[in-house]
Amino acid sequence: MAEQVLDREPTTAEFERPTDRDLGFGSVVVEQTGGRFLNRDGSFNVHRDGFNLFTSLNLYHTLVSMSWATFLGLMLSIYFASNVVFGSLYALLGDALVDTTDTMASSLLRGFFFSVQTFATIGYGTIHPVGVVANLLVTIESYYSLIANALITGLVFARFARPTAKILFSEVAVIAPYQEITGFMFRIVNGRNNQLIEVKAQVMFTRFLVENGRRIRKFDVLPLERRSVTFFPLTWTVVHPIDEASPLWGCTAEDLRAADAEFLILMTATDETFASIVHQRSSYKPNEVLFGHKFVSIYNNKPGEPVSIDVKRLSQVQPG
Repeated sequence: MAEQVLDREPTTAEFERPTDRDLGFGSVVVEQTGGRFLNRDGSFNVHRDGFNLFTSLNLYHTLVSMSWATFLGLMLSIYFASNVVFGSLYALLGDALVDTTDTMASSLLRGFFFSVQTFATIGYGTIHPVGVVANLLVTIESYYSLIANALITGLVFARFARPTAKILFSEVAVIAPYQEITGFMFRIVNGRNNQLIEVKAQVMFTRFLVENGRRIRKFDVLPLERRSVTFFPLTWTVVHPIDEASPLWGCTAEDLRAADAEFLILMTATDETFASIVHQRSSYKPNEVLFGHKFVSIYNNKPGEPVSIDVKRLSQVQPG
């Protein structure tokens, strides 16, 4: 029998499978209440403990994925600490360093600044080592600085070269009039100047239900008005029509809070610059879903000028 090809958006029932009801979170996690599965920044609200040091330690991944502020601060700390250590070793050697300018009486300061010059291969020549031990220490530091500079350069390049998405989500979602019914909606824009193509959205709705006398958490993949857009130059309002087949049919704000509901968002796109697939995640809890409101227009109406949007209005709503 030939496989049936749907020429319509699959319904919620057709999306759901008994084997993936928890989307990979696990039965223990999905039974918990009060928290959220996904933080607004897309990080998972779970922790994994019990690994030994070598299993959990992934230095490269940590250094590549941390924020730029943390990375630069860490590199500065390593640079400063390295020069303090080598500077202290030079100072312990006593008269192993000669300062031809004779301006630094402190051997520790002299050792520190000589270490900085050695580490960065500056070599002003006003401070130089004397003796076999001092020159051996210079050799060790030169090798260390060679490896350190190569690793830092590679990490900086990897951080710049790693494709990531920066899709901005509206701070709130709304349930607003849509055609002859209502719809669950949120807005997104590309937070960078690069171009994203083939952008796809997946919205999962999770909440507690009572079935056969048991309170269980259920997951539904919500059918969308449009699951993908080919081009994403401005903004996209993702809409789930709330019809009689929708799990949101007849839901109120109180119902969402009582059911500890959460809307899990997964965006997938192709970064045109890197020709690579990028992802972005977020979620909305009941206190972030506004009933009886609609988004204000994000477009700038300027006759004779190219179409533009005001990103500052991404999350602005009005009663309606």
